[in-house]
Amino acid sequence: MLAAPVNTGHARAAALDALRPRLVRIAYRMLGSMAEAEDVVQDAFLRCLRADRDDIRDLEAWLCRIVTRLCLNHLKSARRRREGYVGPWLPEPVLEPEEAVAADDVTLPLLMALERLSPLERATFLLHDVFGASFDEIAQTLDRTPAACRQLARRARTHVREARPRFPLAKERGLEIARAFFAASRSGDIAALRGLLTDDVRALADGGGKTGATRAPVVGLGEVVRLHEKLAVLFARTPSRLICYGFINGLPGFVTIEKETMLQTTALEITHDRIAAIYVVQNPDKLQHIANEVVH
Repeated sequence: MLAAPVNTGHARAAALDALRPRLVRIAYRMLGSMAEAEDVVQDAFLRCLRADRDDIRDLEAWLCRIVTRLCLNHLKSARRRREGYVGPWLPEPVLEPEEAVAADDVTLPLLMALERLSPLERATFLLHDVFGASFDEIAQTLDRTPAACRQLARRARTHVREARPRFPLAKERGLEIARAFFAASRSGDIAALRGLLTDDVRALADGGGKTGATRAPVVGLGEVVRLHEKLAVLFARTPSRLICYGFINGLPGFVTIEKETMLQTTALEITHDRIAAIYVVQNPDKLQHIANEVVH
């Protein structure tokens, strides 16, 4: 925590740079969009630079408060936009370095569960349960009492309990399953593919209406296998180009180029050594930062 006043322009700029990663993580987990999170944090920084320095006694707390409030305002319009979204909506994928995985347990399923919370429940849960803020601090941020914030957190935990990781998966085992899934799905080895999936497996593809992605979740082993039988024909005509394996929003997966030019991320939710859900993002609007990181 940076509790001392930061009274020079140079010192404040250095302090802002040091806090940026944490603030972006907070904003991203609130909004589900890395581009929007970075915009919110930049807005908060500009407000900080314009603010009276004597009013900021704890820079980190002040910025967390501003970022959270900006996110709450942003969520109102974001939810309206998502009501008209074409097909399944998935959070913007973030490719994480291995050492960053398990820094917290906010994986893709939990990010999706957070969408069902009210903005205040979401903010309280993230600030307290994920980022360790006290209820007194959260109360100041949300203009609520600490008791009200505790109630918000309690309701949020009830809604997201099933989305919290319950069965830790070794990183290398997760990547091993991702490699096996890539090989089986691209080669059309349906027997191997079946052996990797749970009976109630789900496949969701977010194309935002801009690609040929399926516009409804595909549910059940038989349906998901049939989908991949059809996809295998397309892969045989135009092979996938593997860019890298890695962790996408905390889940093992991979980044590929499909149909020669289309960037795609695939993240796998794994339970008891089997794939319980397949999350594919093809919407180009959500993949620009991935392209900047890994495509050369």
